[in-house]
Amino acid sequence: MSEPTTDGDRSERAIAAETAIDQCMGLKSDESCVVVTDDEREPIGEALYRAARERTDDTTILRYPPGDQHGEEPPEPVAAAMREGDVVLAPTTKSLSHTRARSDANDAGTRVATLPGITDEVFTTGLDADYEAIERHSRAVFEQVVDASEIRVTASAGTDIAFDVADREWRQDTGIVHEPGEMSNLPAGETFISPESATGTFVVDGTMMPYGLLDPEQTLTFEVADGYVTTISDDRIREQVETAAEEVGQDAYNLAELGIGTNVAVTELVGSVLLDEKAAGTVHIAIGDDAGIGGDTDAPLHLDGIIREPTVYADGERVELPAPR
Repeated sequence: MSEPTTDGDRSERAIAAETAIDQCMGLKSDESCVVVTDDEREPIGEALYRAARERTDDTTILRYPPGDQHGEEPPEPVAAAMREGDVVLAPTTKSLSHTRARSDANDAGTRVATLPGITDEVFTTGLDADYEAIERHSRAVFEQVVDASEIRVTASAGTDIAFDVADREWRQDTGIVHEPGEMSNLPAGETFISPESATGTFVVDGTMMPYGLLDPEQTLTFEVADGYVTTISDDRIREQVETAAEEVGQDAYNLAELGIGTNVAVTELVGSVLLDEKAAGTVHIAIGDDAGIGGDTDAPLHLDGIIREPTVYADGERVELPAPR
């Protein structure tokens, strides 16, 4: 892996790591920090370790082989270390966001930032941002949707889906993780919810794994009824969900998340779900696990699909979405 361009004596990677440690996590000299990484993300893990080491002597880095899929639990020694730290940063190939290890760490009071599938491009682009401004945009969206019973999303590619959200809690992923038990993705920037139910159609025309950034004419269509995906147009994605269903049944088809991107520093989609789902003015919808974000479904997958240029309504009132800077 080649080293990014430099700014004086510091690489772009080092500058991004300092933003994560200082602005996002607010790491203090009397706190402990645990960096969890894997063989494929070690350079970013090392950059975070070095930045944390400048702030506190109580810094540890743990590395393990990449998991097979997002949401797979890390080895128990890693999970134990996560529960014991004041601050945890997890740049990993497969996401730890929707794992019991992450939620248990938060329950123990640990501040956690997960960086699933992080690359140098995503790390340096997504953390070249004013996270206080992102927090303001997230709050502005939150205030428009927090009291709504129904959210409707439409888009020109064919999306038209309504979400029942009355009994669920909206959350914000702002990148500011300064209080015990808080959690965020990095890069960050979204207001999101695990809906109680949903019915309609959503058409992904942005980014979704296993494809990454979709071709201009490529779309992925999902039909939803009573909170479960009933039809998947794409064979590869359908096979992933069917494989998970062999383990957990219908829960693999759960309509897990509705998220609204609020990171105005992300001016274009690059093919990384981690970054693209935060892009201001986009919506993402996920299938599978929602136990870590306010739902009650445990599933061994969490598949996000990004929708370009949506229109969002809260109880019939159009929501003003932030625009890229």
